[in-house]
Amino acid sequence: MSCNGCRVLRKGCSENCILRPCIQWIESAEAQGHATVFVAKFFGRAALFQSLLYEACGRTVNPVNDAVGLLPTGNWNICQAAVETVLRGGSLRHIPELLTRDGGFPSPTFRRDLHGNVEVFR
Repeated sequence: MSCNGCRVLRKGCSENCILRPCIQWIESAEAQGHATVFVAKFFGRAALFQSLLYEACGRTVNPVNDAVGLLPTGNWNICQAAVETVLRGGSLRHIPELLTRDGGFPSPTFRRDLHGNVEVFR
């Protein structure tokens, strides 16, 4: 029997279907179909694959805040290097320095303005 992802995309489904395990956590068949159409329509295969690759690499080296957490800390180059490592066939590990008490962000600096209000800087 065809999974809901393949049914919505009108493609053949098999026992080795790659969509089925990706959408089985979604409870209703209708919701599975909507999710499949959304991903297929708004994220082309190439863009989706690239996004997933960067996210997986970012999550491996920075499990607390993943790829998104590397951007505001000025560490995006770490994510790019991780992707290059994977593309060369290398393996990744998390970077302990990124696992600070506040999730990889620099400690905030506080200052009072002329009116006594507290300003927070990162």
